[in-house]
Amino acid sequence: MNGRDLREQNRRSWNAVVGAHDSHRGDLAGFLRSGGSTLFPEELGLLGDVAGRSLAHLMCNSGGDSLSLARLGALVTGVDISDRAIDSARELSRRSGLRADFVRSDVYRWLEESGRLGKTFDLVFASYGVVCWLPDLRAWAGGAARVLRTGGRLVLVDFHPAADVFDEGWNLAWSYPSGGETLLLEEGVGDYVAASDGGLTPAGFFTGVRGFENPEGCHLFRWGLGEIVTALADAGLGIAALEEYPYSNGERKFPGMRELPGRRMFPPEGVPRVPLMYGIRAEKR
Repeated sequence: MNGRDLREQNRRSWNAVVGAHDSHRGDLAGFLRSGGSTLFPEELGLLGDVAGRSLAHLMCNSGGDSLSLARLGALVTGVDISDRAIDSARELSRRSGLRADFVRSDVYRWLEESGRLGKTFDLVFASYGVVCWLPDLRAWAGGAARVLRTGGRLVLVDFHPAADVFDEGWNLAWSYPSGGETLLLEEGVGDYVAASDGGLTPAGFFTGVRGFENPEGCHLFRWGLGEIVTALADAGLGIAALEEYPYSNGERKFPGMRELPGRRMFPPEGVPRVPLMYGIRAEKR
């Protein structure tokens, strides 16, 4: 398969799992309507004040973070490859009363078209499980840079590739990610919202769908942190901040992770601290 075919297969895998994910999220519309937020302090700190600023949320999934940003006053455009995720985001917008423009598109196609049409934004944002879906890191970074206004800011918060060298017992088992190596997951996108056991559902956890099995496989792409930073720098963005965190927000990537305040997930007692998440702020000068 070429890159476009792989992304199309990933679209099918995401379409299959959206309903399972949404089934666990409680009354998210009511939570947002009453002033709740799905955002964590790390991304808010890197983004800064978003009020009145145009913001492109790339790979926005079902829209909870997009609408949380809209509540803070951002003028949000959310983009995602999954038809069902965008349908879910639009319904969440309607039910919560928070406004955002949600676009169903392959992110590469949307960035290319937006750049060609001269669309620009004050902020470009992407978070949590983003880079692993990018077969061409430089094209993504270049496209994001083109839709940023001069003085604009790109913020990326994601799970650290250093965590990908461990197996479930925290033993060194895999090489450090590099080069966008393709990894086939025959089991497809999983129900990580259920596995988080409330870590990803600030509106409350519903049991929802049980024992979800995805009929559509997917492909991941393995990139190292240095490659990510270099791609952004090569796209003409100045790296203003690179933060690394010894915990992951919400998601329990490994068995036995300890939940500390703020839905921060740490390794079990006795496991040395390693970076499990990173945040980047890059600026267009």
